[in-house]
Amino acid sequence: MNQATDQVPAPKIVGAVANAFSILRVLAQAGEPMGVATVARATNMSVSTCFNILRTLASERLVEFDGDAKTYRLGAGMLEFSVPLLGVNQIDLIRPELQRLSADHNSLICLWQITETERVVLVDRIATGRNVRVDMPLGARLPVYVGAVGRCYAALAGLEQRDLKEKFEGLQWQDSPTFDDYLADVRRAAVDGYAFDLGKLFVGVEIAASIVTDASRKTRLGISGINIANQLPRDDLERLAVDIRNSADWISETLFGVSMGVRQADRRAATPGPDPTPNQRPAS
Repeated sequence: MNQATDQVPAPKIVGAVANAFSILRVLAQAGEPMGVATVARATNMSVSTCFNILRTLASERLVEFDGDAKTYRLGAGMLEFSVPLLGVNQIDLIRPELQRLSADHNSLICLWQITETERVVLVDRIATGRNVRVDMPLGARLPVYVGAVGRCYAALAGLEQRDLKEKFEGLQWQDSPTFDDYLADVRRAAVDGYAFDLGKLFVGVEIAASIVTDASRKTRLGISGINIANQLPRDDLERLAVDIRNSADWISETLFGVSMGVRQADRRAATPGPDPTPNQRPAS
């Protein structure tokens, strides 16, 4: 049943282009003009390299140079690239990343909308590769605290343990974990930024997931990778989870204004929760 996917060589990264994007990201996150030396420190570049790239970006009006203050900020030329995306459905913007996750990990990738009524609704799903896989219909709804997405949501919810237990007792699973095991998984998700459900929500199905948040730490979306049990070796399942978390963090930054480099563990560190214990890594 399992067939290896075609091996695609890693793309060659052009250093100058990568450095230019690093500079643009730093200026975007700063929200204020910056001098060359400050930008160079923030991007780990030499001042001369940073200056040359900034001068090139300024020639294309992607950044603006203040000759009096000797500072740079984003320029109006950036609008040439951003205007076509204004008004585009967020799901359409996210879909290429879901396609990449599915292709890289040969998994069904699902995007879940988190509602104000504590439900998750399946709003997109991508399946590539050749493995036999499970599927879920668009519009499927689940309680927000259940499964792998639910463990990540609980890690951000800031509930007292007794309140989380009350939520847990109202959940339905095909093979329910104990509350102690569920709580341990939530605590682990608070540190790792991702969680697993190994045959508990649906028997014979393994799920890795993470959460997208906005700048106010409000949870917006869940991303899950779903496979038939034992189809992926545990190391590969772990890599899938890490990649989903990194994608969720990138989406949080790109679409919802979370400061670049502020990872989920940092957002959780400022959020009350059910007695997190960072050094505890129980088996899922």
